[in-house]
Order: sequence, then C-alpha cells, then structure tokens
Amino acid sequence: MTFNELGLSAKVLQAVEASGYTTPTPIQAQAIPHALAGRDILGIAQTGTGKTAAFTLPMLSRLEQGRARARMPRTLILEPTRELAAQVEESFVRYGVNHKLNVALLIGGVSFGDQETKIMRGADVLIATPGRLLDFSERGKLLLTGIEILVIDEADRMLDMGFIPDIERICKLVPFTRQTLFFSATMPPEITRLTETFLHNPVRIEVARAASTATTITQNFVASATGPAKRETLRRLIRGAADFKNAIIFCNRKRDVAVLHKSLQKHGFNAGALHGDMDQRARMSSLDAFKTGDVDLLVCSDVAARGLDIPDVSHVFNFDVPTHAEDYVHRIGRTGRAGKSGVAISIITRADQKHVAEIERLIAQKIDWLGEETLANLTEEDAEEPLGRERGRRSTRKDSEKSEDGATRRKSVRSSSAPRRDDERPSADSAPVREAPASSAPRRGPRRRPEDEDAPVVGMGDHVPMFLLRPVRLKPAKVVEE
Repeated sequence: MTFNELGLSAKVLQAVEASGYTTPTPIQAQAIPHALAGRDILGIAQTGTGKTAAFTLPMLSRLEQGRARARMPRTLILEPTRELAAQVEESFVRYGVNHKLNVALLIGGVSFGDQETKIMRGADVLIATPGRLLDFSERGKLLLTGIEILVIDEADRMLDMGFIPDIERICKLVPFTRQTLFFSATMPPEITRLTETFLHNPVRIEVARAASTATTITQNFVASATGPAKRETLRRLIRGAADFKNAIIFCNRKRDVAVLHKSLQKHGFNAGALHGDMDQRARMSSLDAFKTGDVDLLVCSDVAARGLDIPDVSHVFNFDVPTHAEDYVHRIGRTGRAGKSGVAISIITRADQKHVAEIERLIAQKIDWLGEETLANLTEEDAEEPLGRERGRRSTRKDSEKSEDGATRRKSVRSSSAPRRDDERPSADSAPVREAPASSAPRRGPRRRPEDEDAPVVGMGDHVPMFLLRPVRLKPAKVVEE
C-alpha cells in the first residue's frame, strides 16, 4: 500500500513525497482513512511507528476547505510536554508546506504576548499543553467553540500526569459534534474506561500489542553497585558500546540528571542535559544540540521519554530503572525507530529487582544480562563499599585535620589545667571535667555535634535577630479631656 491509496489530497501527497516517504506505517494505513471519514479513533501502537503523521496528514487534507477566525482555532492538538508540542508543530510545517495554514503553539515558558498575537490572527491548527491552553481560555483570549477536530496525543501519559481534570474541562469547552482522536503507545484498562467519556463510537486501531517493544531494539540488563560504582559502570558501557553514535541517558530524578551530567563532563564526555526545571530556551537548545550532533550524550528525565522523534539514536541507557513499567517502553522507544536497529541497556541494582520483574511481565519478554556480574553474585561489600570509599576519600583530609586539631586542643587543655595527683582516678560514674583555657574566648552558642548537622531547626534556632533585641519605646497615651 502507498500513500496514494489512502485518499489524501494532492497537496499533502506532494509534501509526503518531498519528505522521502512512500509507504505508510501500519498505524497510518489504518487510521488515515477513518480520520478522513470523520470517525473517532482510538489508536494504539508502539512508540516510533508514526502516530504523529497518522493524524497530521488527514487534518491537513480536511483543513484545505474553510478559513480560521480570530481567537477561534479550527483544530486542537493536546500534548503532555512542551518538547512534544514543538515537535508536532515541526510536522505541520513540513507536511503543510503547500498549504497556507496558520499554526499556533501554546506552551509554557514562552511570552504570552507572542502567542496571543498568533491567536488573534486566526489559527487553523492549535497545538497546546493543557495548562497554557486553560490560561488563555480563562483570560478570554481563546474560544474553543469552533473546534472541528480534537487530538489527544500520548493519551496515557496525559492521564498519568494528572491532566484528567484539565482534559475534562477542555472537552466541555469544545463542541459535542467534534471528531476526537486518541493516540498512545500503552492503553491500560483503566485508561480505556476513561476514553469512553471522550470518544463516541470510536474505531479501535491496534497495530501492535499494547506495551510491546520494537523487535529492532536489543535489550539488556547490567548489574551494578550503587553510588560512584554505578556511574563508573555507565562510563564503561559507553566506552565499550559497539556501533556507538549517540545515546540518551535516563534518570528518575531531576537532581540526579544534574549530578550525572556534571560527572560525564568531568570525565571528558560531550554531554548535554534536559529536565523539567530548565527554562524553555535552555531545554530546546539542549535538544537541538543533540539532534544536530553537537553533543553525543543527552542526560534527561522522563520529560524526553514520550514521543520525541530524534532520528538515528543508536543507544538508550537507563541509569535509573523507571518505577513505572510503562515508562520503560517509552524510554527505549527513543532508539530503533522507523525500522532501524538500536540498543537499550538498563543498569540494575539490588533495589531495582521489583521493577525488573514488572518490566518483564509487562513486555512479556525475558531480558538477558550482560557480563558475568549479576545481582545474585553481587556481594554486599561490592554494593556498599564504593560509595563508602568515595566518602572516605572525600573526608580523609578533613578528618585528619580534625584529629590533629583535637589532639592539640586536648594537649593545651591538659597543660592549662591543675596537675592531677598520682592517687586521683577518674570516677567510673562521671566523665572527666576539663577546664577551658583562661585565654580562650567565650563561646557564643552551644556547639553542634556532627550528628546534629542535619537536625531540623525550630523557629530561628539559637539566633536572635538584632531588631528583636532593641528596646521598645512606648508612646504616652493621650488623655482625652471631657
């Protein structure tokens, strides 16, 4: 089957041919005819199979007739992340090169003024994240009564991220007679029940088993200790990777992204970072640098795990195993896209055994272990010693200085105190009392013990601000004469 048999318009076919595509993917071949007919669609396909083009191409064909009005977009596409929304905008620009359509992007981290200008000019296609869309709607800058097609992309991620109330509000703002398209890589039963509220007699298209991974991806597990040994394991895997071109490295927490990024740069790797706390300009700059090859490694959180189409990613490393098994499917889906081969390696510690079992149960596949080291023969010393060694190396000099200073202080205290008689013995019930040197300055507050460094401070602690110590001058009360 070719794109010419799907019923697309001549302008869209020209753009597709110019992009170098001739044969549609299974999700595209099944979804495009129903989308052109105006049917609601529930599309389930593994990541990297071309879901974006499955709704982009029919929308362009249908938008050739009609014209957008100010503040009233004709179609609405909801995306869970800013990066994914910007990627969909690029698809419309590429495939809509022969159309005179206005595309507006409403995402956070960008000026309201610039986005409002595009809305007032009239948008045929509105691509937005739920939060920013509702901000515009509540300010009266946007009317959704003219929406003809509503697309909820990465539906499971939208619902998992807590966007259910926002999506329900948005669905109430758009016309009831709209066409709704749901596309996702995973569709758990509870999510399927929720779609019954949004879809009307949908066509269910499932070109692959839900939560399945692409056969072009080679998956492996590697056992490792925690702490610095885990970062050393990652560096060893990167240096020894065969046919290595570039790699995306996933961490579970944003602060771990920053730590690992700095560690890789310290060891001479050309790495970038991407996580949710970065401003939008820095996030797009880091992503563009990876796409253009300026950096070989991209350390990121799950903000880059869903739907991002980065061509020719040779490797994916899970530095941290995802706590949700569905996220594993999306993470490794960044490689092995469009029929190309890829490698996905996950670093496993003892604490990850439960998540490993959930992943293998979800994908219905047993994943092989690399190397002779496994969790079974990983000793407790191996698991804990590297972190202790680093802490020891980090604190050796300080500890030695402290011990020397402590010995000096004890020596000075002993010399300045009264001489002890030979028959004087310290009592077993009481600790020896030491007198402070006469020349020592008075202590300004209680000395904090090392184990109390992380103790929570109640109120202002031992510190009293100066303004609280100033005497209060009371003004004399005025006497009212009767």
